[in-house]
Amino acid sequence: MDQTVPYLIDLLAAAILVTTFLIVSSRSLIFYVRLFSLQSIMLGAVALLVVIGYGETHILVSVVLTLLVKAVGIPIVLSRLIDRIKVPKEIDFSVNTTISLLVCGFLVILANSVAEPIISSRPVSTAMVTKVLPISISVMLIGLFIMTSRRKAVTQIIGLLTMENGVFLSGLSITSGMPMIVELGIFFDILVAALILGVFVFRINRTFETVDSDTLRRLRH
Repeated sequence: MDQTVPYLIDLLAAAILVTTFLIVSSRSLIFYVRLFSLQSIMLGAVALLVVIGYGETHILVSVVLTLLVKAVGIPIVLSRLIDRIKVPKEIDFSVNTTISLLVCGFLVILANSVAEPIISSRPVSTAMVTKVLPISISVMLIGLFIMTSRRKAVTQIIGLLTMENGVFLSGLSITSGMPMIVELGIFFDILVAALILGVFVFRINRTFETVDSDTLRRLRH
């Protein structure tokens, strides 16, 4: 096997983690969508490298779906949604940017401590891309943090999609790809969830003229 393949996988995984930090540090909803699209392209590239380097040809379906659905389809839907609701930026954060980045740094450390026992327990001969596991767990945790710390519903959708990217990356790192039926199920679940949430956000904005989740909670009282 070409030794550059594991190196490229590690490099792309690190770049995926960087995109999650950029999402946390930004305010522009369109920038969130573009970063998610870039993240998905790099995730597709990681999956393709696993196919090339480790012969896991069944992952080709996931590569195509990742590029078509998550790198192109969902960003187009979300971009049109943002254009229609006329909310270009996240103005008020539940947690400010500086503290958010510090929390994300702590989550990366936590992910490394969680992943270390898993990596050390796997034989070197079967550990294909286990170095990516700490990064994949970090992406999942940061995606969850984005969902809980941001007020705009669109940003919370991005957090959910980022979490799913982390789940897929962890699947690649531990098992070199989940069974095809599982991968297809996850992809279509995420696609349907994103579309439904997009429709809900559009309808909520038309009815209440806001997509701020804190404002919507206050409407209950």
